[in-house]
Amino acid sequence: MGKLLTNKFYLAVSLLISLLCIGVLGYHTISNYSWTDSLYMTVITITTVGYGETQPLDSFGKLFTVGLILTSVAIIAFSISVITEYIVKQSNPELLKRKKIKKMISNLENHVIICGYGRNGKQVAQKLLAHKRPFVIIEQEKEIVDKFKNESLPMLWGDAIEDEVLKKVGIYKASTIICSLPEDADNLFIVLSARQMNKDLKIISRAAKPSSYRKLKLAGADNIIMPDRIGGDHMASLVVVPDLIEFLDNISLVGDGSVNVEEIPTDKLTHGKENQSILDLNIRSRTGCTIIGYKNPEGKYTVNPNANQLLVKDSKIIVLGDAKQIQTLNKLYDISTSFE
Repeated sequence: MGKLLTNKFYLAVSLLISLLCIGVLGYHTISNYSWTDSLYMTVITITTVGYGETQPLDSFGKLFTVGLILTSVAIIAFSISVITEYIVKQSNPELLKRKKIKKMISNLENHVIICGYGRNGKQVAQKLLAHKRPFVIIEQEKEIVDKFKNESLPMLWGDAIEDEVLKKVGIYKASTIICSLPEDADNLFIVLSARQMNKDLKIISRAAKPSSYRKLKLAGADNIIMPDRIGGDHMASLVVVPDLIEFLDNISLVGDGSVNVEEIPTDKLTHGKENQSILDLNIRSRTGCTIIGYKNPEGKYTVNPNANQLLVKDSKIIVLGDAKQIQTLNKLYDISTSFE
């Protein structure tokens, strides 16, 4: 609808300019008026103000004037209607806000797509906001979109199972998609579409039923989360090993918690240098952070890796530290996870 109105606006302006040019050229050619008199005659004719001619018109000049008046009535009426509608809509704060969010979404790269802003979707968005990771939300309920959308929470109204909606949120440029819809069938459909559209996309899906786990895996999901099972395991662990679970709960993966865990690509730490080891980084003495894990390019994890572990291309390390230490690490190695 917005594109159609814009095209009509350009058409109206073009018609007005064409009408003015035809009038000036007509009076200058037919009645031998000067350019100034031709412009004057054209303006008073198409606006029907009723002033007299600068000099008498011959028969051809009068016929041209009649044709110009009849044509201008239709064109001006159409143009005034379109231009007025365009100005009113352009000055609409809600429309301007929607356009700003749309532009923000179109500029996203390596972002996260969240499908559904329910209980799980809200938690994901809060975590990503705390970690300053770019993301966009697809929500089908218009009331939810109107209630929660703002500049820091880019949200698109639409059905995530439709390919066109996924294209609008930059599925081809995204790094991750999180399917958090309540129905497993809907999440399965999104996983199938997303994997087909972007082979390199990381796909994380929610599952309510154990029988959906294998189907989502076959469809192309990299990780499948079952909230009910996780919640039950967590409550049971609080009975079996309460102190350990309490310690782990105090570790924050993102944000300003007292203890933070961070996953960092080793390429950012080595700056392309080969044959560097964990010992060569000397992260502990330089930042206070402790390396507690190493992930090789094949996805295999090593807990508490040896100091002589070589850092190969496309590998990652997992570091543990407080908020200040993590901040020092990010600043030292120029690691940024903020919105671009």
